[in-house]
Amino acid sequence: MNRAALPLVLGGLLLVLFPLCLLAGQVWINPFDPAGANATVILAQLRLPRAVLAVIVGAGLGAAGAAMQGYLRNPLADPGLFGVAPLAALGAVLSLFTGFAVQPFALPAMALAGAAGGMVLLALIASGPRTGLAGGVALFTLAGMMLSSLAGALTSLAISLAPNPFALTEIVTWLMGALTDRSWHDVALAAPLTALGLVLLWRAGPALDALTLGELAARSMGLDPAALRGLMVVGVGLVVGAGVSAAGVIGFVGLMVPHIVRPFTDRRPSSLLLPSALAGALLLLLADTLCRCLPLAGGELRLGIALSLLGAPFFLHLLLRLRRGLA
Repeated sequence: MNRAALPLVLGGLLLVLFPLCLLAGQVWINPFDPAGANATVILAQLRLPRAVLAVIVGAGLGAAGAAMQGYLRNPLADPGLFGVAPLAALGAVLSLFTGFAVQPFALPAMALAGAAGGMVLLALIASGPRTGLAGGVALFTLAGMMLSSLAGALTSLAISLAPNPFALTEIVTWLMGALTDRSWHDVALAAPLTALGLVLLWRAGPALDALTLGELAARSMGLDPAALRGLMVVGVGLVVGAGVSAAGVIGFVGLMVPHIVRPFTDRRPSSLLLPSALAGALLLLLADTLCRCLPLAGGELRLGIALSLLGAPFFLHLLLRLRRGLA
């Protein structure tokens, strides 16, 4: 497929499927009778902000996954590998644990604070005058693993010490990830942060292309490792922090989407960013619509669970394919 055609195809699919997804749900809306059965309220106040948020979060996670795989030169890299997502989740969990979440915007604010803390720690650990490109990548990976482990342990501690069953239920439910009951306030919070993060990742595209030629060749082309690290930390941190603060923990989008679109591109990291963003938006929109349509006794299937059920077999497929390539 022509490189310029892929974004047009994905964008066209998104434009076609977006209004159709608004009609689907446990209460189906007749497009020829939009005024019936409280359809206006359902569309404007419930489904439309939810669908817009799915597009925003999915686009951010998809582009972040493509950038991460290009920066780390690892096809199994995921936006959560930096440790920003677990720390953002920890911030949200602490707001639920302490009861601050009852205040307006307290939960997303603490989630963003956790993401910001993760970005600062990564920058402090992986930066330095003697830190080369390869050393920075290795430090990033190790620091991300350490931060993820620490955040996971503290999250488990908060769950075990939950002050009451209601707080425990809220924490566990939120960690499953969902777009249920999201409003335009969540859209207004996530949209500018995700947009800024996407701009930074787009600016990192040429440097990621140079990195595919190897560290020495990239340096000879004028690549500044510190500048690239800064773009990656802030760009990924913004989109992941915004996504977690708005939708909870949602995995595998950034892992799956670049692999789905890569065969239709020239495989340069910069050419993957826009298709991955569009494909991520499509994937999250369709997955959320499916969760909304499935009738369950306890409500809806959580979006994070649905994507994990889809992503785990995909991850296994990637591992088997890599093993065959190494054989």
